[in-house]
Amino acid sequence: MASGDLERGKNRSSSNNNNNNYSSASYYVETSDQNQWISWLIPMFVVANVAVFIVTMYVNNCPKDWEGDCVARFLGRLSFQPLKQNPLFGPSSSTLEKLGALEWSKVVHEHQGWRLIACIWLHAGVIHLLANMLSLVFIGIRLEQQFGFVRVGLIYLLSGFGGSILSALFIQRSISVGASGALFGLLGAMLSELLTNWSIYSNKAAALLTLVVIIAINLAVGILPHVDNFAHIGGFLAGFLLGFVLLLRPQFGWAERHQLPAHARVKSRHKAYQYVLWFVALVLLIAGFTVGLVMLFRGENGNDHCSWCHYLSCVPTSKWNCGN
Repeated sequence: MASGDLERGKNRSSSNNNNNNYSSASYYVETSDQNQWISWLIPMFVVANVAVFIVTMYVNNCPKDWEGDCVARFLGRLSFQPLKQNPLFGPSSSTLEKLGALEWSKVVHEHQGWRLIACIWLHAGVIHLLANMLSLVFIGIRLEQQFGFVRVGLIYLLSGFGGSILSALFIQRSISVGASGALFGLLGAMLSELLTNWSIYSNKAAALLTLVVIIAINLAVGILPHVDNFAHIGGFLAGFLLGFVLLLRPQFGWAERHQLPAHARVKSRHKAYQYVLWFVALVLLIAGFTVGLVMLFRGENGNDHCSWCHYLSCVPTSKWNCGN
Protein backbone atom coordinates (compact mmCIF):
# COMPACT_ATOMS: atom_id res chain seq x y z
CA MET A 1 0.00 0.00 0.00
CA ALA A 2 1.39 3.38 -0.94
CA SER A 3 2.90 5.21 1.98
CA GLY A 4 1.12 8.41 1.06
CA ASP A 5 -2.35 6.97 1.41
CA LEU A 6 -4.54 8.10 4.27
CA GLU A 7 -7.22 6.39 6.25
CA ARG A 8 -9.12 8.02 9.04
CA GLY A 9 -8.06 6.98 12.47
CA LYS A 10 -5.36 4.44 11.51
CA ASN A 11 -1.87 4.71 10.11
CA ARG A 12 -1.49 2.70 6.93
CA SER A 13 2.26 2.90 7.11
CA SER A 14 2.48 1.80 10.74
CA SER A 15 1.15 -1.04 12.83
CA ASN A 16 0.42 1.27 15.76
CA ASN A 17 -3.26 0.64 16.39
CA ASN A 18 -3.71 2.79 19.48
CA ASN A 19 -5.01 5.75 17.49
CA ASN A 20 -8.47 7.19 18.19
CA ASN A 21 -9.46 5.09 21.16
CA TYR A 22 -13.03 6.32 21.22
CA SER A 23 -14.11 3.58 23.61
CA SER A 24 -12.92 5.73 26.47
CA ALA A 25 -15.64 8.19 25.47
CA SER A 26 -18.43 5.98 26.76
CA TYR A 27 -18.86 8.27 29.76
CA TYR A 28 -22.14 10.08 29.34
CA VAL A 29 -24.31 11.92 31.83
CA GLU A 30 -27.82 10.57 32.14
CA THR A 31 -30.99 12.20 33.36
CA SER A 32 -33.96 10.45 34.89
CA ASP A 33 -36.71 12.47 33.23
CA GLN A 34 -36.87 10.65 29.92
CA ASN A 35 -37.70 7.28 28.43
CA GLN A 36 -35.00 5.49 26.47
CA TRP A 37 -35.38 4.54 22.82
CA ILE A 38 -34.50 1.08 21.58
CA SER A 39 -31.25 1.32 19.62
CA TRP A 40 -31.40 -0.35 16.21
CA LEU A 41 -29.87 2.13 13.75
CA ILE A 42 -26.36 2.06 15.21
CA PRO A 43 -26.26 -1.77 15.12
CA MET A 44 -27.45 -1.53 11.51
CA PHE A 45 -24.60 0.88 10.74
CA VAL A 46 -22.16 -1.62 12.24
CA VAL A 47 -23.59 -4.44 10.12
CA ALA A 48 -23.45 -2.25 7.01
CA ASN A 49 -19.80 -1.34 7.61
CA VAL A 50 -18.84 -4.98 8.11
CA ALA A 51 -20.76 -6.00 4.97
CA VAL A 52 -19.03 -3.30 2.92
CA PHE A 53 -15.64 -4.48 4.17
CA ILE A 54 -16.41 -8.07 3.14
CA VAL A 55 -17.44 -6.87 -0.32
CA THR A 56 -14.27 -4.79 -0.50
CA MET A 57 -12.11 -7.82 0.26
CA TYR A 58 -14.03 -9.91 -2.30
CA VAL A 59 -13.40 -7.29 -4.97
CA ASN A 60 -9.76 -6.95 -3.88
CA ASN A 61 -9.07 -10.65 -4.59
CA CYS A 62 -5.47 -10.68 -3.38
CA PRO A 63 -4.60 -14.17 -4.78
CA LYS A 64 -5.25 -12.93 -8.32
CA ASP A 65 -2.15 -10.69 -8.24
CA TRP A 66 -0.08 -11.81 -5.28
CA GLU A 67 -0.79 -15.54 -4.83
CA GLY A 68 1.50 -16.86 -2.07
CA ASP A 69 2.25 -13.44 -0.59
CA CYS A 70 -1.32 -12.88 0.63
CA VAL A 71 -2.07 -13.01 4.36
CA ALA A 72 -4.56 -15.66 5.59
CA ARG A 73 -4.55 -17.44 2.24
CA PHE A 74 -7.12 -19.97 3.49
CA LEU A 75 -9.71 -17.20 3.05
CA GLY A 76 -9.32 -17.42 -0.70
CA ARG A 77 -10.17 -14.19 -2.49
CA LEU A 78 -11.01 -12.64 0.88
CA SER A 79 -7.39 -12.95 2.01
CA PHE A 80 -5.48 -9.77 2.90
CA GLN A 81 -2.80 -7.85 1.05
CA PRO A 82 0.82 -8.52 2.10
CA LEU A 83 1.60 -6.75 5.36
CA LYS A 84 4.31 -4.65 3.74
CA GLN A 85 1.52 -3.06 1.68
CA ASN A 86 -1.20 -2.93 4.33
CA PRO A 87 -0.27 -3.69 7.95
CA LEU A 88 -3.93 -3.33 8.99
CA PHE A 89 -5.00 -6.61 7.31
CA GLY A 90 -7.04 -5.17 4.48
CA PRO A 91 -7.26 -4.46 0.75
CA SER A 92 -4.99 -2.50 -1.56
CA SER A 93 -5.17 1.24 -2.09
CA SER A 94 -6.30 0.69 -5.66
CA THR A 95 -9.29 -1.35 -4.50
CA LEU A 96 -10.30 1.32 -2.00
CA GLU A 97 -9.96 3.95 -4.70
CA LYS A 98 -12.11 1.89 -7.06
CA LEU A 99 -14.90 1.46 -4.49
CA GLY A 100 -15.20 5.10 -3.41
CA ALA A 101 -12.26 6.29 -1.32
CA LEU A 102 -12.08 10.05 -1.01
CA GLU A 103 -9.76 11.41 -3.69
CA TRP A 104 -9.72 15.12 -4.45
CA SER A 105 -9.02 14.88 -8.18
CA LYS A 106 -11.89 12.49 -8.80
CA VAL A 107 -14.33 14.57 -6.74
CA VAL A 108 -13.40 17.87 -8.40
CA HIS A 109 -12.25 17.03 -11.91
CA GLU A 110 -14.32 13.90 -12.56
CA HIS A 111 -17.42 15.16 -10.71
CA GLN A 112 -17.60 12.15 -8.38
CA GLY A 113 -19.14 13.93 -5.42
CA TRP A 114 -20.63 10.65 -4.20
CA ARG A 115 -17.19 9.82 -2.79
CA LEU A 116 -17.78 12.36 -0.02
CA ILE A 117 -20.32 9.92 1.44
CA ALA A 118 -19.05 6.59 0.13
CA CYS A 119 -15.66 6.94 1.80
CA ILE A 120 -17.13 6.88 5.31
CA TRP A 121 -18.33 3.28 4.74
CA LEU A 122 -14.93 1.99 3.64
CA HIS A 123 -12.14 0.84 5.96
CA ALA A 124 -8.47 0.18 5.34
CA GLY A 125 -8.32 -3.09 7.24
CA VAL A 126 -9.66 -5.34 9.97
CA ILE A 127 -7.87 -3.36 12.70
CA HIS A 128 -9.26 -0.08 11.39
CA LEU A 129 -12.77 -1.54 11.11
CA LEU A 130 -12.78 -3.07 14.60
CA ALA A 131 -11.51 0.12 16.25
CA ASN A 132 -14.15 2.28 14.58
CA MET A 133 -17.04 -0.14 15.09
CA LEU A 134 -16.26 -0.62 18.79
CA SER A 135 -16.16 3.13 19.15
CA LEU A 136 -19.46 3.48 17.29
CA VAL A 137 -21.10 0.96 19.63
CA PHE A 138 -19.83 2.68 22.78
CA ILE A 139 -20.81 6.18 21.66
CA GLY A 140 -23.67 5.71 19.22
CA ILE A 141 -25.92 3.28 21.09
CA ARG A 142 -26.02 5.50 24.17
CA LEU A 143 -26.88 8.56 22.08
CA GLU A 144 -29.55 6.70 20.12
CA GLN A 145 -31.14 5.46 23.35
CA GLN A 146 -31.25 9.05 24.58
CA PHE A 147 -32.39 10.87 21.43
CA GLY A 148 -33.73 8.34 18.92
CA PHE A 149 -32.50 7.08 15.58
CA VAL A 150 -33.50 10.05 13.39
CA ARG A 151 -31.41 12.67 15.16
CA VAL A 152 -28.41 10.41 15.80
CA GLY A 153 -28.50 9.11 12.23
CA LEU A 154 -28.51 12.65 10.86
CA ILE A 155 -25.60 13.65 13.07
CA TYR A 156 -23.59 10.60 12.01
CA LEU A 157 -24.12 11.06 8.27
CA LEU A 158 -23.79 14.85 8.17
CA SER A 159 -20.69 14.76 10.37
CA GLY A 160 -19.08 12.21 8.09
CA PHE A 161 -19.99 14.41 5.11
CA GLY A 162 -18.53 17.48 6.80
CA GLY A 163 -15.33 15.61 7.61
CA SER A 164 -14.99 14.56 3.98
CA ILE A 165 -15.38 18.16 2.77
CA LEU A 166 -12.66 19.51 5.05
CA SER A 167 -10.40 16.56 4.26
CA ALA A 168 -10.75 17.08 0.50
CA LEU A 169 -10.01 20.79 0.86
CA PHE A 170 -6.69 20.26 2.66
CA ILE A 171 -5.45 16.80 1.61
CA GLN A 172 -5.34 16.54 -2.16
CA ARG A 173 -2.57 14.04 -2.95
CA SER A 174 -3.76 11.01 -1.00
CA ILE A 175 -6.88 8.94 -0.60
CA SER A 176 -8.87 8.72 2.63
CA VAL A 177 -11.38 6.24 4.02
CA GLY A 178 -13.08 5.52 7.33
CA ALA A 179 -15.91 6.46 9.66
CA SER A 180 -13.72 8.48 12.02
CA GLY A 181 -15.19 11.83 10.89
CA ALA A 182 -18.68 10.59 11.70
CA LEU A 183 -17.50 9.26 15.07
CA PHE A 184 -15.91 12.58 15.95
CA GLY A 185 -19.24 14.16 15.02
CA LEU A 186 -20.95 12.06 17.68
CA LEU A 187 -18.33 13.17 20.21
CA GLY A 188 -18.90 16.80 19.21
CA ALA A 189 -22.65 16.36 19.57
CA MET A 190 -22.16 14.93 23.06
CA LEU A 191 -20.23 18.04 24.03
CA SER A 192 -22.73 20.55 22.62
CA GLU A 193 -25.62 18.58 24.11
CA LEU A 194 -24.05 18.93 27.53
CA LEU A 195 -23.56 22.66 27.02
CA THR A 196 -27.01 23.46 25.66
CA ASN A 197 -28.76 21.34 28.31
CA TRP A 198 -26.42 22.52 31.04
CA SER A 199 -29.08 23.42 33.60
CA ILE A 200 -30.58 19.92 33.88
CA TYR A 201 -27.35 18.06 34.65
CA SER A 202 -25.65 17.24 37.91
CA ASN A 203 -21.85 16.99 38.15
CA LYS A 204 -21.57 19.42 35.25
CA ALA A 205 -17.88 20.22 35.69
CA ALA A 206 -16.84 16.56 35.85
CA ALA A 207 -18.86 15.69 32.76
CA LEU A 208 -17.48 18.63 30.80
CA LEU A 209 -13.87 17.97 31.83
CA THR A 210 -14.16 14.28 30.93
CA LEU A 211 -15.49 15.00 27.44
CA VAL A 212 -12.99 17.76 26.73
CA VAL A 213 -10.04 15.59 27.75
CA ILE A 214 -11.26 12.64 25.64
CA ILE A 215 -11.80 14.84 22.59
CA ALA A 216 -8.46 16.63 23.02
CA ILE A 217 -6.54 13.35 23.27
CA ASN A 218 -8.17 11.91 20.16
CA LEU A 219 -7.57 15.08 18.16
CA ALA A 220 -3.96 15.23 19.37
CA VAL A 221 -3.32 11.70 18.13
CA GLY A 222 -4.41 12.95 14.70
CA ILE A 223 -1.20 14.95 14.27
CA LEU A 224 0.68 11.72 13.57
CA PRO A 225 1.62 11.16 9.92
CA HIS A 226 -0.75 9.31 7.57
CA VAL A 227 -3.75 10.11 9.76
CA ASP A 228 -6.49 12.28 8.26
CA ASN A 229 -7.03 14.70 11.13
CA PHE A 230 -8.88 17.13 8.87
CA ALA A 231 -11.68 14.57 8.58
CA HIS A 232 -11.70 14.34 12.38
CA ILE A 233 -11.83 18.11 12.81
CA GLY A 234 -14.47 18.61 10.13
CA GLY A 235 -16.63 15.84 11.57
CA PHE A 236 -16.24 17.18 15.09
CA LEU A 237 -17.22 20.73 14.12
CA ALA A 238 -20.26 19.53 12.16
CA GLY A 239 -21.38 17.29 15.02
CA PHE A 240 -20.77 20.01 17.59
CA LEU A 241 -23.07 22.43 15.73
CA LEU A 242 -25.64 19.73 15.01
CA GLY A 243 -25.83 18.93 18.71
CA PHE A 244 -27.08 22.44 19.45
CA VAL A 245 -29.69 22.10 16.71
CA LEU A 246 -30.92 18.53 17.19
CA LEU A 247 -30.26 17.54 20.81
CA LEU A 248 -32.25 20.10 22.79
CA ARG A 249 -33.91 18.84 25.95
CA PRO A 250 -36.82 20.61 27.67
CA GLN A 251 -35.80 22.28 30.89
CA PHE A 252 -36.28 20.48 34.18
CA GLY A 253 -39.89 20.39 35.35
CA TRP A 254 -41.49 21.14 31.98
CA ALA A 255 -42.75 17.57 31.54
CA GLU A 256 -44.71 17.83 34.83
CA ARG A 257 -46.56 21.01 33.80
CA HIS A 258 -49.88 19.17 33.48
CA GLN A 259 -49.74 18.19 37.15
CA LEU A 260 -49.46 21.78 38.37
CA PRO A 261 -52.42 23.74 39.73
CA ALA A 262 -54.31 25.87 37.24
CA HIS A 263 -52.95 29.13 38.68
CA ALA A 264 -49.32 27.93 38.76
CA ARG A 265 -46.77 29.50 36.45
CA VAL A 266 -45.78 27.12 33.67
CA LYS A 267 -42.17 27.10 32.51
CA SER A 268 -41.34 27.45 28.83
CA ARG A 269 -40.12 24.32 27.08
CA HIS A 270 -36.62 25.71 26.54
CA LYS A 271 -34.53 28.48 28.02
CA ALA A 272 -33.65 31.61 26.06
CA TYR A 273 -29.99 30.68 25.72
CA GLN A 274 -30.98 27.36 24.13
CA TYR A 275 -32.88 29.19 21.39
CA VAL A 276 -29.92 31.51 20.83
CA LEU A 277 -27.46 28.61 20.55
CA TRP A 278 -29.86 26.77 18.22
CA PHE A 279 -30.10 29.74 15.85
CA VAL A 280 -26.37 30.56 15.83
CA ALA A 281 -25.41 26.91 15.31
CA LEU A 282 -27.89 26.50 12.45
CA VAL A 283 -26.55 29.60 10.67
CA LEU A 284 -22.93 28.49 11.10
CA LEU A 285 -23.77 24.98 9.96
CA ILE A 286 -25.45 26.13 6.75
CA ALA A 287 -22.70 28.66 6.06
CA GLY A 288 -19.95 26.13 6.70
CA PHE A 289 -21.35 23.47 4.39
CA THR A 290 -22.09 26.03 1.68
CA VAL A 291 -18.65 27.68 1.75
CA GLY A 292 -16.89 24.32 1.98
CA LEU A 293 -18.72 22.81 -0.99
CA VAL A 294 -18.27 25.93 -3.13
CA MET A 295 -14.53 26.02 -2.42
CA LEU A 296 -14.18 22.29 -3.05
CA PHE A 297 -15.94 22.18 -6.42
CA ARG A 298 -14.11 25.31 -7.53
CA GLY A 299 -10.94 23.29 -7.06
CA GLU A 300 -9.44 25.46 -4.33
CA ASN A 301 -6.75 24.24 -1.97
CA GLY A 302 -7.44 25.05 1.66
CA ASN A 303 -3.72 25.30 2.37
CA ASP A 304 -3.55 28.37 0.11
CA HIS A 305 -5.85 30.19 2.54
CA CYS A 306 -4.21 28.90 5.71
CA SER A 307 -0.44 28.50 5.66
CA TRP A 308 -0.23 26.79 9.05
CA CYS A 309 -3.27 24.51 8.88
CA HIS A 310 -1.25 21.54 7.63
CA TYR A 311 0.16 21.26 11.17
CA LEU A 312 -3.34 20.29 12.34
CA SER A 313 -2.98 16.97 10.53
CA CYS A 314 0.71 16.25 10.93
CA VAL A 315 3.55 17.82 12.92
CA PRO A 316 7.00 16.86 11.53
CA THR A 317 9.61 15.61 13.97
CA SER A 318 12.99 13.93 13.82
CA LYS A 319 11.14 10.58 13.74
CA TRP A 320 8.99 11.24 10.66
CA ASN A 321 8.51 13.54 7.70
CA CYS A 322 4.93 14.58 7.00
CA GLY A 323 5.31 15.08 3.25
CA ASN A 324 1.83 16.13 2.04
